[in-house]
Amino acid sequence: MQFGGRRRKLNISPQTELYAHALQFYVQPPLENMALSEFETFAVDRLKLLKAVEALGVSQVKMSEEYSKKLVIESKALSFPHRLDQSLQDDRKSQSGPSEYDKRRKDHISHFILRLAYCQTEDLRRWFIQQEIDLFRSRFNTLASQQKLEFLHRNNLQYDTINAEEKKSLRDELINSSYGVSGITVEDQDFYKVPFQDALDLLRTRKAYLKAGYVYIPHQDIVAIVLNDFRMRLSKALTLTARSLPAVHSDERLQPLLNHLSHAYVGQDYSIQKNVGKISLEQIDLLAGKSFPLCMKQLHQGLRGSHHLRHGGRMQYGLFLKGIGLSLEQALQFWRSEFIRGKVDADKFDKAYAYSIRHMFGKEGKRTDYTPYSCMKVILSNPPSQGDHHGCPFRHSDPELLKQKLQFYKVSPSGIVQILELVKGMHYQMACQKYFELTHNIEDANFSLSHPNQYFIESQKVLGGGKDVKRDTDAPQRSQEGAASRASSAALEQTASAAEAPAESTEELDSFFQDE
Repeated sequence: MQFGGRRRKLNISPQTELYAHALQFYVQPPLENMALSEFETFAVDRLKLLKAVEALGVSQVKMSEEYSKKLVIESKALSFPHRLDQSLQDDRKSQSGPSEYDKRRKDHISHFILRLAYCQTEDLRRWFIQQEIDLFRSRFNTLASQQKLEFLHRNNLQYDTINAEEKKSLRDELINSSYGVSGITVEDQDFYKVPFQDALDLLRTRKAYLKAGYVYIPHQDIVAIVLNDFRMRLSKALTLTARSLPAVHSDERLQPLLNHLSHAYVGQDYSIQKNVGKISLEQIDLLAGKSFPLCMKQLHQGLRGSHHLRHGGRMQYGLFLKGIGLSLEQALQFWRSEFIRGKVDADKFDKAYAYSIRHMFGKEGKRTDYTPYSCMKVILSNPPSQGDHHGCPFRHSDPELLKQKLQFYKVSPSGIVQILELVKGMHYQMACQKYFELTHNIEDANFSLSHPNQYFIESQKVLGGGKDVKRDTDAPQRSQEGAASRASSAALEQTASAAEAPAESTEELDSFFQDE
């Protein structure tokens, strides 16, 4: 793939065969020029689509009618193929929006871009493969019977349907060994004859009939065979892609973009604050108990307990506090008062730590308005070691330790089971959202959690009915009971603007947060 400053106008003929079918195994990589701006747009849109697939997989029954309907809506909104029976000839000039050809081109190219971004670690590869498989399954299931057969043959999966005579002779065996097949339905559906080594998963669960080295698979289960092949191909492709990363990273245009995509957050930019100074220092303890996500609650308790946080914790928690509305002056006062209770005197704090806090607020160095960490960045950044408090509790905590934390915060036993199941499936953000629902006594949070500051804002909405958190300037020394009343009756105003560009890198800021 080559990149230029201007998108080349494509002639459809070289790519007609490649995009003749909406569903593919992504075997042939794209070989065309494109602008970097289009490269980034395609990648971000596909990431949004895969995140929607992940969210639907938790909130809906996979492959249910509601699941499929919502996925079609997401695909359509992001200009990805959603009608797999649509022909290029019928659609190419028939609509004002992107043509079917453009959608298939975007789908193809964006898949390969995210391969580059998500081949870098085992966790990234697992997440990417799972979402791509779910997306592929949903698309495959929309194909008609003949289209499925054509897809199999087109991809050298030579699985043919058995004829009516063979089906009749095996009728009883097919009914008894195939899930969901009855005497009424067996005559009306196709059965595929597949070598047994290609259907081990179905044989393991005894969902198909085995005879003479062949497995007879009903129409609705052939997707399991196709998905197994798709998984193996994609896993191998990601391994090969990872080997080529040094050459890709040598391009200074691509390296920061790909790194950002692997940590990508596609929601609001919480560095743009309308609430600066609206949070008083006296409120922080109460807000931590009511509205902080578990990762920030863990950092707050670590800071209050030891009066110190290592640089990873200071980065994660400091930017979060900035994002919820703490001003620079308040931040300096907050960190100074806490550190001097430990082993750091005021003079040492001013010399060793104050500069880095001002830098975080864009008052030193490059004067960059640094962005609070998104969930993806927290999950994928350096994991915490002994003595650290940063990271994502759902990702980095031992399951038993996480269970104890959840019990401490009065999460019900059934709720803990649900959260641990999500963690087991590596749905860490979904686990945090379930924690939100359980601790706020709501059944459906009605949002897709992707940022700790989003958690705080949504919590304040639930607790305070959408009002701003108001700083009590008249009585800063009022008792905790009075402060609790103020906190529970207010909420932060949600930031209006959405992030359209990658978050600012915090690499330079990291250098100012060195441990002693």
